[in-house]
Amino acid sequence: MTTRSHAEPDGRVRVLLVDDHKAMLARSADVLRATCVIVGTATNGPDAIDAARTLSPDVIVLDISMPGMNGLEVAAALRDEGSKAAILFLSMHDGDDFLAVARAVGGIGFVTKTRLGSDLVHAVREASAGRPFISSRTPDAPRTRARAKIGKAESDP
Repeated sequence: MTTRSHAEPDGRVRVLLVDDHKAMLARSADVLRATCVIVGTATNGPDAIDAARTLSPDVIVLDISMPGMNGLEVAAALRDEGSKAAILFLSMHDGDDFLAVARAVGGIGFVTKTRLGSDLVHAVREASAGRPFISSRTPDAPRTRARAKIGKAESDP
């Protein structure tokens, strides 16, 4: 379970945003600004790894599809070097293949860009508490089934 060892004194979660599109970085920051502290942004994999080392965020919101080093490779590199930040993937893709790979590299959550406005704040809170989160594919779909795909379900060994 992830603990917020670097949380702000007021309890707000420290978030690093990573996306190769500056407009998406700005939108994500706007969505999170009232409830989180944006400690930094990065637009590519190597800068994201450097920022994670330097800024010690609680949660990293990480785009999967980036040129060069993609978000999955960034997450794997961070895990290999012992980063304690919770990884929350942000992507335009929502297929089961992406969910399986995201989990394999240590992701605790997955938010589709189409649901950024409705899901990102809650997803960051869940990730910072060590609880998995995945955007619903439809507004009515229960999240509990999907959570088991990316996080360890209670019945898992």
